[in-house]
Formats: sequence, C-alpha cells, structure tokens
Amino acid sequence: MAPEECPVRGVIDGIGDKWSVLVMLHLSHGEQRFSAIRRLIPDISQRVLTATLRKLEREGLVWRHVQSTIPPAVTYGITELGASLIGHFMALAEWAKSNRPRINAARQDFDQRVS
Repeated sequence: MAPEECPVRGVIDGIGDKWSVLVMLHLSHGEQRFSAIRRLIPDISQRVLTATLRKLEREGLVWRHVQSTIPPAVTYGITELGASLIGHFMALAEWAKSNRPRINAARQDFDQRVS
C-alpha cells in the first residue's frame, strides 16, 4: 500500500507529534483561549502551540472561533470528530501511566547496554 493510501499513517501524520494529543486532552474539558492553553502546557512555545492548533484545525479535530472584539478574542475547542478520539487518548494515557515504571526500566536497561 502506498504511504498516501494508508489511513493509519494519515492519522498519525496529523496527531503523532509531541503536542497534539496533550492539546486535545486539555481542550476536551471545554473551550479554551490560546493563553489558557499556554498556561496548561507551560513548556510549549507560542510558535509551536500556534502550529499545533492550526494543524489540528486542518485535520478537523479542533475548531477556532474569533470574536470581533478589540483585541480579537480567539477560542479553541474540540470538534465532534476530535471528541471521537478522546476516549482512545484516555486509554493511551492510562496505559502510559500504568506502564511507566516498566518503560523507564526498559530505557535504563537499554542505555546501560549501549553505553
């Protein structure tokens, strides 16, 4: 199957970066302004958050609403399509939490073997 025909690859290309899942999990609790998302994820830069939100909007997972105030107020939220992914993200988060000690041990073992 050609890469562009693989549905899994297409989804992973859209959400498989470092920040997309985390941004969507925060937005799943309700719409947020850009600055609120930055406070919730303090180690994400403004540039990266902007790019992540734009990508998620392009994928149809996040909506963006600009209020015509001065200055404009921009809010973001999860679309119906994005909401359908949240349960899967929560399962991944639970798996990561319950397996974190094993993953850390495997990493430590690997690092000791290769150094």
